[in-house]
Amino acid sequence: MRLVFAGTPEVAVPSLNALAESGHEVVAVVTRPDAPAGRGKRMVASPVAQRAEELGIEVLKPAHPRDPDFQEQLAALDVDCCPVVAYGAILPQSVLDIPRHGWVNLHFSLLPRWRGAAPVQRAIMAGDTETGACVFNIVPELDAGDVYAELRTPIGANETAGDLLSRLAIDGAPLLSSVMDALEAGTAVATPQPTEGVTVAPKLTVAEAEVDWSATDEEIDRGIRGCTPAPGAWTTFRGERFKILRARPAGGAPLDPGVISAAKQWLHVGTGSRPLELEMVQPFGKKAMRAADWARGVDLTPNERLGA
Repeated sequence: MRLVFAGTPEVAVPSLNALAESGHEVVAVVTRPDAPAGRGKRMVASPVAQRAEELGIEVLKPAHPRDPDFQEQLAALDVDCCPVVAYGAILPQSVLDIPRHGWVNLHFSLLPRWRGAAPVQRAIMAGDTETGACVFNIVPELDAGDVYAELRTPIGANETAGDLLSRLAIDGAPLLSSVMDALEAGTAVATPQPTEGVTVAPKLTVAEAEVDWSATDEEIDRGIRGCTPAPGAWTTFRGERFKILRARPAGGAPLDPGVISAAKQWLHVGTGSRPLELEMVQPFGKKAMRAADWARGVDLTPNERLGA
């Protein structure tokens, strides 16, 4: 089939690679426009755009899919299907109607659970023990189309959102490619999503990433892992932003929420249940470091706490 792949971030690259290596013809890639990055705010092409250029595939970067010029370009490509992974823009019906087999999305959750932009992060934060990926037909309603295929996988006890998303991106790539094969063969069957069990997964905000030390150690641990690497879990210390990069439930004697207890090799913080051990932190204006090393250098006072 003639395909136009749509995607933007690094997690979409494995699927682009899989499709480029398949028997299908990827005639173009659609991605978000170049964006400023780094301290110098230099305009940088998306990871998908960079990979497409390496593969010699034409790259389209419409400001929005509703742009008439883009729609004319897409129609002229005589496309059979548009596979999508994390493109990042809403597709109007006029665009959905162009490919013969529509637009088919690889989504990193077990639909209808966690429809939206942050399914992996929300699954970890909610304490789900299982997640997966679904390939479904895109319709105007958010992530509500009929499902062609899915895979299931347990969520590791220590997996961050970044870890899990990377794993699902790799495992999901052949799933998306197999659906393209089935569409070409005429054997693809799409099943409507259940009407029960729908949950939404909006993009995480920086405010949501602030640690609530009155929550349980398990809730805080899930929140930190769900916010890693972005937007990044944080609290405050002596009035300044303090990032928490890695932590784990520690057990031991109870501490009041936020209260710090440190020794040479460890740093514990009180929660609404058992203490949490901080392993890696990033104080304001400094590089990431081991939490115990940070604690030895700040001259902690008795009952000093985070979040104050």
